[in-house]
Amino acid sequence: MPAPLLSLRGMTKSYGQIRANRGIDLDVAPGSIHAILGENGAGKSTLMKLIYGVETPDEGQILWHGAPVRLSSPADARRLGVGMVFQHFSLFETLTVVENISLIVPGAKSALADRIRALGHDFGLEVDPFAHVHALSVGERQRVEIIRCLMTDPKLLILDEPTSVLPPQAVGLLFDTLRRLRDGGVSILFISHKLDEIQAICDRATVLRAGQVTGHVDPRDHDAHALALMMIGRDMPPPLHADPRPAGKVMLELCGLDYQPDDPFATPLSGLTLTLRAGEVLGIAGISGNGQADLSRLISGEVRLPAARRDEVRMMGQGVGHLNPAERRTLGFAFVPEDRLGRGAVPEMTLSDNSLLTAHGQGMLKRGFIDRRAEVAFTEACIRDFDVRTPGPEAEAGALSGGNLQKFIVGREMSLKPDLLFVAQPTWGVDIGAATAIRQRLVALRNAGVAVLVISEELEELFEICDRIQVIHKGHLSPSLDARSTRAEDVGRWMIGAQAEGAVA
Repeated sequence: MPAPLLSLRGMTKSYGQIRANRGIDLDVAPGSIHAILGENGAGKSTLMKLIYGVETPDEGQILWHGAPVRLSSPADARRLGVGMVFQHFSLFETLTVVENISLIVPGAKSALADRIRALGHDFGLEVDPFAHVHALSVGERQRVEIIRCLMTDPKLLILDEPTSVLPPQAVGLLFDTLRRLRDGGVSILFISHKLDEIQAICDRATVLRAGQVTGHVDPRDHDAHALALMMIGRDMPPPLHADPRPAGKVMLELCGLDYQPDDPFATPLSGLTLTLRAGEVLGIAGISGNGQADLSRLISGEVRLPAARRDEVRMMGQGVGHLNPAERRTLGFAFVPEDRLGRGAVPEMTLSDNSLLTAHGQGMLKRGFIDRRAEVAFTEACIRDFDVRTPGPEAEAGALSGGNLQKFIVGREMSLKPDLLFVAQPTWGVDIGAATAIRQRLVALRNAGVAVLVISEELEELFEICDRIQVIHKGHLSPSLDARSTRAEDVGRWMIGAQAEGAVA
């Protein structure tokens, strides 16, 4: 057995009363792909930040090739040979892709741009080197993070949910890349909530629960159910599938929607047509960067149309293209954006104050004053009903793990009892137990007569919860596809621009 590349001994880290990591021991062998498993809030991301020098442990020791090391910054970790792709991105939005990468990777921008294009082509991570980061979708930003990390030639590569916003075709290419890196001697720490991915790519796994190690296993020797049970300590409820039923009145329409973004790198939207009725779930599939971000903003009201074009977006029977987000919410509309930090929640504000941002109409304002008791009661109900792991309503949103913050935002919007709910990437970065719960809630809302629109790059998720699916590709929407009679391969062909045979208009 070769000596470990990286060893952790007794790693402990607390944030106030929260003990994120408790005496964790871990060995990462050379040339291995090692999974870190655990539900949201188990301490996975904190542990990775300790290894990458973002955080300093309260107790414990890091050993590199058996020798103690002290990592006080990411620069220390990179000099050692550690690279990390974060779940929440660390890019400067006002800079271009190549400018962001040049901050870490030396070289002329023209040469770096060529390397970026080559890596993107080889590994299915295409991105324009000269696009500004603020104009990129979440999926495209993750591609930049992965490319930047690969360009540092790491000895240990840490990937925190690397496939969460990649299309199925790119996941296979990424796994081929990871296997080549492993065969070349690179060790990989791989965090994912997708247990089938863990089994497909990883040869070892360490399971965390409540900040402690509960086991070391070979994931190839266990099925997905056994791994999930180790992660969350309980059986998961079976999926709540949507039974066919007659749909109700039209709640959302796109009527030949056109949009030309100001950013020259963004994808224009052309002639989008869509109809969503009460009591159904409509899913929008597509590879990230095909216009989903601008479509989301046009539906939410963050981007508005001239009053003369109001009828290109209709809600509850009236043209709303010119209305702002607050005005659309008064009609019974609720929205969960894909970017939870910044658009879904304000990181520096408490959960209670984040509730106030969209739920103030739930009895939280009286004669111009905030009713703090109503605000706290609403927040406590979200925390309880959606199993958000947090000390309480006064915790800052930015202090929550990504999955727990996602559960809170989804819970907040569902608790508004909307007639029309729009959710972008509902289970991104969420563990298998929480993802199942969120999907069940969406189907339950649909069964209660709510119209639900979902944008997701998880095809399995769309087929599980949707009545119909449309695919967005290069700013165009496919015809409506019946989820029960359409194959994943057909949707995949629409995603890459090929026309699927047998599509139902």
